[in-house]
Amino acid sequence: MPLLILGGFLAPRLILGPVLVAEPVTRGTLLRSVVATGRVTTPYRVAIGSQVTGTVADIPVLEGQDVALGQVLIRLEAGELQAFLAQAQSAVIQAETQLHHLTDVTLPVAVRTLAQAEATLLNAQRQFSRSEQLQASGFATRAALDEVRVARDVAAAQMEAARIQLAGNTPGGTDEVLAQAVLTQARASLRAAQSRLSYATITAPVAGTLIARSVERGDVVQANTPLMTLSPRAAPQLVVQIDERNLGLIAIGQKALASADAYPQEKFAASVAYINPSVDPQRASVEVKLDVPEPPATLREDMTVSVDITVAERAGVLILPLSAIHDPAGAAWVLRVEGGHARRVPVRLGLHGARAAEIIDGLREGDLMLPINAPVDAGARVRTP
Repeated sequence: MPLLILGGFLAPRLILGPVLVAEPVTRGTLLRSVVATGRVTTPYRVAIGSQVTGTVADIPVLEGQDVALGQVLIRLEAGELQAFLAQAQSAVIQAETQLHHLTDVTLPVAVRTLAQAEATLLNAQRQFSRSEQLQASGFATRAALDEVRVARDVAAAQMEAARIQLAGNTPGGTDEVLAQAVLTQARASLRAAQSRLSYATITAPVAGTLIARSVERGDVVQANTPLMTLSPRAAPQLVVQIDERNLGLIAIGQKALASADAYPQEKFAASVAYINPSVDPQRASVEVKLDVPEPPATLREDMTVSVDITVAERAGVLILPLSAIHDPAGAAWVLRVEGGHARRVPVRLGLHGARAAEIIDGLREGDLMLPINAPVDAGARVRTP
């Protein structure tokens, strides 16, 4: 009896063939993609440092904090810089006062001094003329004439000195130019002192996130030494390494689907924005950067990401899973279920995807193919569920 039952069970299998799950040929859209891994980064990072040497008085921000443009990050002790500023302000006031004194006092006095010298010279010249006439008539001595001559020459010298002094005090004169130069230098020193004082307050040059900090209150910092690192508040990028064998498939603008390894179910769109023109000889790879127009809230700096870059797309084509295609890289063929038998059929393939390939010739939509691991040979009887 057991032999009869076993025979009844195996008879259909031996006569009609085993029951196997087949893969159908379907029509749809086939995508070819290049898979890569990389990290999240921003287009650039900003190193925050001091422009002057000083002691840190306050740090009103914390690492990991979002900061706005112009927000105070570090304050340095500024007592000495404030003293320099007060000294520069005093020098400006002194130079302005000197220039005003030249314009309001010295210049009017020089004008009056010249007028007085001109009158004195005119009087001395008249005195000399009368003395010459008297001496010629015998009413004055030679000594008297010499005396008025000296007085005339002194008056002429005084008038020339008054004229030179007035020329120096007028606009464009040497004294006025010198006073203007002193004022200009004092104002420049004031601006320099104001700038140095402003360096004591270090602010955020852009809005972003403070991702690193290496300074504490009381530290003495040197000029041009990085103290903090700021990640700008901009759309992040994905930096991945592509095998150089796929370099010819990658192009700017190609679409991609990415996910962070920490959140693999949360997919987001990206697009190729940059392809490094050189190949890394150590890793035989090429650096590719992708823009993320709408990054998810969970995306963080330096996260590991996986990226599928769509390098080709065909719509409305016949598609068959690679699991049913023998020798897809060479003379491809399949086992088609035909009349209850497995028939070997050569096929011509087109675009290859990650899991399927385009059928250009040899099959029709709806045909059923046996998987390559099916335990049957060509010509064998088979059944499908």
